[in-house]
Amino acid sequence: MDFTLDETQQAVAEAAIGVLRRDVDGTGGEVFRAEPGYDQSLWKEMAKAGLLSLVLPEDLGGEGLGPVETAVVLTEVGRNAAAVPALATLALGVLPLVRLGSAAQQQAVLAEVEQGRVLTAALNEVSAPMPESPATTARVDGDVLIVNGTKVAVPYAAAAYRMLVPTSAGVLLIDPQAVGVTLVRTPSSTGSPEYTVRFTDVRVASSELLEGGDAAELYRCALAGAGAVADGLLSGAMELTAKHLATRHQFGKPLATFQAVAQQIADIYVTSRTLHVAALSGSWRLGAGLDAADDLDVLAYWLATEVPAALQVCHHLHGGLGVDITYPLHRYSSLAKDLARFVGGASYRLDLLGAQCSSI
Repeated sequence: MDFTLDETQQAVAEAAIGVLRRDVDGTGGEVFRAEPGYDQSLWKEMAKAGLLSLVLPEDLGGEGLGPVETAVVLTEVGRNAAAVPALATLALGVLPLVRLGSAAQQQAVLAEVEQGRVLTAALNEVSAPMPESPATTARVDGDVLIVNGTKVAVPYAAAAYRMLVPTSAGVLLIDPQAVGVTLVRTPSSTGSPEYTVRFTDVRVASSELLEGGDAAELYRCALAGAGAVADGLLSGAMELTAKHLATRHQFGKPLATFQAVAQQIADIYVTSRTLHVAALSGSWRLGAGLDAADDLDVLAYWLATEVPAALQVCHHLHGGLGVDITYPLHRYSSLAKDLARFVGGASYRLDLLGAQCSSI
């Protein structure tokens, strides 16, 4: 299968690169060095460049593109370890809402995304990452639904206009500021905003129930998005490490010329390329309307198992510089930890793959 980007996708990549990197000294290629958190200035620049509206329907000012183009943007976000709510807004909000929401729901929620509106989704529950049958309940009461439950590790919940929330009745659009919604800030490796969200008798209009499908499609969009970010993340960390090895000398020679060092960076390259193929395959199948579940499960396992391990090697190859939290590599490894936790962790993802194999 040829996953070479077409002209439109290449143009999207170039636009993303142009925004996420800025020319500081005239030589080009200097990466944004934002502190951990929500870089609102960079987010506004992404909105101005049209990177947030690529998937929006044309009647909402978008380009009507799909998962692959979303993945292209998220890959560049990961490559720069940019501190913006791109994964939350694009993969957890815009993409699933375009695929599952009614025209009225899209108009109400997506109309201002191109101006920088933040969206997110509350996918994980306590000890249950992306559960097939959510414990969060939605009870019908006339023309409203009464929601009760707890979601964990919800990114950018306080800044979001709406959250997509899987419940026993389906996926609901819920205002994080609604009566009965409690947001509790919780730690993350990157320091980016993340919350435990509790719903206590939250009244949601039945018109906020997404009509086009259940939580499974939302989970698929989330895994494809996380995989795209991880793809760029590992590629960016490898580039940073290779540059260090080429310029740092020992015994009068660049570190990159030592056989043991070359073998370790080669292993990272193999991991990176494998992740790249898995991420592209998952997004392509999702966009083509094919069954992407198996590809995305493999992608999530590879992300949770191999990416954090590869980042550890990158730190090791940097020597003492690798433990400096002000050095950019720290952002990459922190984001890798958050992504691995977001998809459920290595053991959980291995259990899912093993269950599929044992059922053959």
